[in-house]
Amino acid sequence: MSRKSSSPLATSLGLLGGLLGALALAAGLTFWVAEATPESRAAGGGTAQPLQLAAGTAANPAARAETGAPVVVELYTSQGCSSCPPADAILSELAAQPGLLALSFHVDYWDYIGWKDPFASAQFTERQRDYAAKLGLRYVYTPQIVIDGRRDVVGSKRGAVTQAIEDASQEAPAVAVTLDREDGGRVRLSAGTAPSGGATVWLVTFDDDHDTQVARGENGGRALHNANVVREMTTLGTWTGEAKTFAIDLAAARAAGRGGCAVLVQQGRGGPVIGAAVLDLDGEHG
Repeated sequence: MSRKSSSPLATSLGLLGGLLGALALAAGLTFWVAEATPESRAAGGGTAQPLQLAAGTAANPAARAETGAPVVVELYTSQGCSSCPPADAILSELAAQPGLLALSFHVDYWDYIGWKDPFASAQFTERQRDYAAKLGLRYVYTPQIVIDGRRDVVGSKRGAVTQAIEDASQEAPAVAVTLDREDGGRVRLSAGTAPSGGATVWLVTFDDDHDTQVARGENGGRALHNANVVREMTTLGTWTGEAKTFAIDLAAARAAGRGGCAVLVQQGRGGPVIGAAVLDLDGEHG
């Protein structure tokens, strides 16, 4: 199901649907042709082959060796979107790769279609819209993967995803971020050259895995698996170039059942991620 669109693609599909409909009626058949919409852009191709990164990518090549910063991979997805499960599967593979911080952000604009995604948040939808504005996109869509806040690809296109990650792995972060358990939780940022106006320091907590039996909507009847599902995203402060330390409460995150937490240092709203770190909270992953 989808809302109507006046795009050229939708018009072409409508004409095609009319022609096929006439033929079907002549044959005594009925069927339905879906129209494309901005917020449900088709996921595109992909293969069933295991996802492979170029040699050295996951090990953080020279550009990232000094800080050890992971490449940040954000998937914008929804359990109400039938095009999303292949991208969810790719994100699950990426979550197991060293040198990557793979996160699932569930958006809420699919909830109207019959299934309310239990992990969806208006905050995550707003974050995706910020990226769309910065990246010069005319609309948001699922499944979308954003790499280091600098480039986006359709989340189910495996070749495009791996190429974007490999490209990002060659770019040096602007700030070294350390996240550890000292004194209940500490975030340390190195001194460096900050962007004009400084950068936002985000604390992200996430669950390792969720398996959901979807009862309604486009994925009705399917069992879906989601990895590294973001549950909370809050600001710690601003980095303006000086070395800085923030206290965080890791015990509260563990008590809430979170499997991991991460820190993202990001330029503006929906801008480049210039530093990151991740910490496993339950000993099972990462």
